[in-house]
Amino acid sequence: MISYAYLVLNMKANELLRNRKGQNTVEYLLMLAVVVGVVLIAGVALKSYMPTLFGDIQQMITGAAGSLGAGGGNR
Repeated sequence: MISYAYLVLNMKANELLRNRKGQNTVEYLLMLAVVVGVVLIAGVALKSYMPTLFGDIQQMITGAAGSLGAGGGNR
């Protein structure tokens, strides 16, 4: 025969399991907020560095293409 205490514990366990889904959602939202925050902070930190980086890359590509054109390319 099933006791009253067992039924109460079983009901409480089911209630806790149902509430766990909401807890997981909150945890995932908090992790997402942290990731977004890190990306925003990194973007602000690199904002002044990026234009010079792209300019340097452009100069390297232009220099490499110029040296290939002067050398005649593959023969």
